[in-house]
Amino acid sequence: MNTISLSDKEFELFSNLIYEQSGIHFSEMNRSILETRLRERLKVSSQPDVMTYYRLIQANQDEMKVLLDSVTTNLTKFFRNTGQFQALENVVIPELISINKSSSTPLIRIWSAGCSTGEEPYSIAMVLKEKLPANFQTEIVASDLSLKSLMIAQEAFFNEAKVEGVPHEYLLKYFEKKQGGYQLREEIKNMVKFDYHNLKYDSGLSNIDLLFCRNVIIYFDDAAQRAVINRFWDSMSANSFLFLGHSESLFGMETQFEFFKTDWAVLYRKLLLKRSHHK
Repeated sequence: MNTISLSDKEFELFSNLIYEQSGIHFSEMNRSILETRLRERLKVSSQPDVMTYYRLIQANQDEMKVLLDSVTTNLTKFFRNTGQFQALENVVIPELISINKSSSTPLIRIWSAGCSTGEEPYSIAMVLKEKLPANFQTEIVASDLSLKSLMIAQEAFFNEAKVEGVPHEYLLKYFEKKQGGYQLREEIKNMVKFDYHNLKYDSGLSNIDLLFCRNVIIYFDDAAQRAVINRFWDSMSANSFLFLGHSESLFGMETQFEFFKTDWAVLYRKLLLKRSHHK
């Protein structure tokens, strides 16, 4: 079977099921992406037609995860959106140091949600390694819906093209040149813990000081976006920062986050008078 053209009814069934399972919204505009991915999965899973495959993913959660993995776009790169990393270095990290410096054991908790193949959390880890005082501890959790991407991320091996965005001094300091690319050194690799997570559900994380979720909520409709953003709020600490993708915005959304403009990038802030942790 070389082509799959979903009927309107089939498209509705698949897009509704994917939405229920993940919050990812397929519109008529990206219908062809779904058809292409389904064609690939039918071939691999040896299913004769789309409705047989539909019944399979309803019954088999592992195959459902594989389909969700295949329909997500895993575009990423090191230090993507330079302005946001400048804001991180020049505004956010000094703020977090100031908030936590009175603690005997200062700890900064970070969540990279929708981390793809790991370039984002590893970029954050390098910056924190460089900029935080030696007595500060970090916990970096990086999550994604794609098991395949998480496996690549955990290897922490990147080809020449992948490391193009890494500042030269970081490349020399934190990577080891190997055949075919670069291996991230253990001191950075070990700072990040990778975990499978579907943003449609609660993460179980709490007291997050710094949350990166970039170019993920654009795949959600308004209701799913609102639900995700509210769950982020609940998981974050009392004086914390949220980074979204440059084409994403909370404008017009009912949310408790405050708009936070820096010289380099626009961020969002959860700002409460009472601090709930880091005593």
